[in-house]
Amino acid sequence: MTRTTPAAPRAYRRLSVPERRAQLLDAALSLFAHRAPEDVSLDDVAEAAGVSRPLVYRYFPGGKQQLYEAALRSAADELAVCFAEPQTGPLTLRLARALERYLAFVDQHDTGFSALLHGGSVVETSRTTAIVDGIRRRAAEQILVHLAVPAPGPRLRMMVRTWITAVEAASLIWLDEGKQPDVAELRDWLLDQFVALLTATAATDPQTAAVARAALALEAPDGPVGVLARRVIPVVSEAAHLL
Repeated sequence: MTRTTPAAPRAYRRLSVPERRAQLLDAALSLFAHRAPEDVSLDDVAEAAGVSRPLVYRYFPGGKQQLYEAALRSAADELAVCFAEPQTGPLTLRLARALERYLAFVDQHDTGFSALLHGGSVVETSRTTAIVDGIRRRAAEQILVHLAVPAPGPRLRMMVRTWITAVEAASLIWLDEGKQPDVAELRDWLLDQFVALLTATAATDPQTAAVARAALALEAPDGPVGVLARRVIPVVSEAAHLL
C-alpha cells in the first residue's frame, strides 16, 4: 500500500495595515461598482473580503459612511487620472485615449457610477459631493493643460467644464440606454462635441480662438477634425442664404 505524504499546510502571511486596508477598499469598490451604496452593507464587504465584520470596523471605525467615502476617493483618483496624457501629438488623439479610459471605467463600474453622479444616495454628504466635484475640476484642469493655457479666461474655462459635464451626462444616458451605441461611436461623438464647443467659443473669445488655431494646426486631414469638417460642410452649405 502506497503511503501518501500529507500536503504541507499553506503558509499564512499576516497582511500589513496598508495591505489590509487596500484589500477592504478593493472589496468595497467591487460591490459599489455594481450596486447602489445604500444596498451594500458592512457584512457584504466583510464577506467579499473574506474577513469578519469586526475587522472591517477596526480599519473603518466610522462604519459604512467612512468606508464609502474612502472607496469614493479611490475611485475619484482613478477617474481623475483618465485625462492625464503626454502633451504630444494632435489634441484629438490625446482626448480620444483619455475618453477610452474614462468610458472603460464607466463600463466596469456601471451601477456605482450612475449612483455616484445621480446623487440622492442615503450615504451622500457634503464630503461625498465635494469628492465628486473634485473629479470634475481635476478633469477640467487636465484638459486645460492639454490646451497649453497657463491662465485660462472665464469663457475657455466654462467651455471645458461644459464639455466635462456633457461627457458625464452622455455616460449616464449611455448606461440607461443599455450601453448603446458602442464605446467607439460614443467616444467619437464626444470628441466631435469638444471640437464643436471649442470652435463655437473661438468665434467670440480671442483667447479660445488662439488656442483653437494652435490645436487645429496639429491635426491631420484624415484625423477626427478633418473627418468632422467634411461631414459638416455639406450641411452648412445648404444654409448658404444665411451668409
